[in-house]
Amino acid sequence: MKFFKMSPASKRQFARFKSIKRGYWSFVIFMSLILVSVFLELFISERALLVKYENKYYFPTYGHQIPGNVFGLDYEYETNYRELHEKFAGSSDNFVVLPLVPWGPLENDLEARYDQNSKRLYPPFAPEYARKHYLGTDSTGRDILARLFYGFRIAIAFSIFLLFINYFAGIMIGCFMGWLGGRTDLYMQRFIEVLSNIPFLYVVMIVASIVTPTFYSLGFIMAAFGWISMTWYMRTATYREKARDYILAARSIGATDFRIIFKHIIPNSLALILTFIPFSISEAIVSLTSLDFLGYGLPPPTPSWGGLLDEGVRTLSAYWILASVVTAMVIVLILVTFMGEAIREAFDPKRHTTYE
Repeated sequence: MKFFKMSPASKRQFARFKSIKRGYWSFVIFMSLILVSVFLELFISERALLVKYENKYYFPTYGHQIPGNVFGLDYEYETNYRELHEKFAGSSDNFVVLPLVPWGPLENDLEARYDQNSKRLYPPFAPEYARKHYLGTDSTGRDILARLFYGFRIAIAFSIFLLFINYFAGIMIGCFMGWLGGRTDLYMQRFIEVLSNIPFLYVVMIVASIVTPTFYSLGFIMAAFGWISMTWYMRTATYREKARDYILAARSIGATDFRIIFKHIIPNSLALILTFIPFSISEAIVSLTSLDFLGYGLPPPTPSWGGLLDEGVRTLSAYWILASVVTAMVIVLILVTFMGEAIREAFDPKRHTTYE
């Protein structure tokens, strides 16, 4: 039984998208990064994946904190699994399976390092002097690779959260304006023009000076201004679609406004909506990174690309910090740009329209 069946037009669009190799593989890589970020604790975490101790198995990754004295260590706070791994190194009965990167994004590693001349080093540690810190550490000894990936997860979650609010509000208000027209459209245009002239950065600065920004408060502040662009596009699309013959036919047989908007206008504007999604994601990532860099974003020690950029600029001698975050941003934004180009090309109405 088929629960989902693509229309012939959708099949042609998807085939066109797959034929654009650069965009298709960018989509595959980007979605793989999102999938990894969802289950990031399995790859980058200070907690072990599996511990076998005295014929019992423990799975600390997504479980509760396990004190060290459970495994024979002499403390009652949460187990240091790297230390436990070293303790079980010579045992045949007990073992610890650690993630690929056994460090958390908020965990500090302040142990002394030494260069080739036995000179004592202090954080930030360069990759060549850091123990299992593949991209080195920051000035407080936190793993750069862990903070990059956890920062990516926060940035993606934030962009999806912002995307949902902006598109929901923009599509609904745009359809409302385009369908009703007249004075309703005129008054809404004036309201949007006034709102769009409010300096967004000043609003964020004022809010940040009053309360500490959080994931949701910052998202709602940005969403208060972010829905405007999609509203204009949907307003124009609604005006265009409601003049089509099939809309007139639907109205003539008594279809309600609700049915016409949700069954006809929005589905026939789907190409427009999908085209802007990748660029909206990249815009949200850049906006959050910029606010974090300026100090008006998520508060420390939240792992963020903007915070890493700020630290990399302030400590230019720690070249690996700035190089890592800039490289990560360039890769992600290139992937999103290639995806957006491929989606725009694949869903181009001029390629699939039935109108002459």
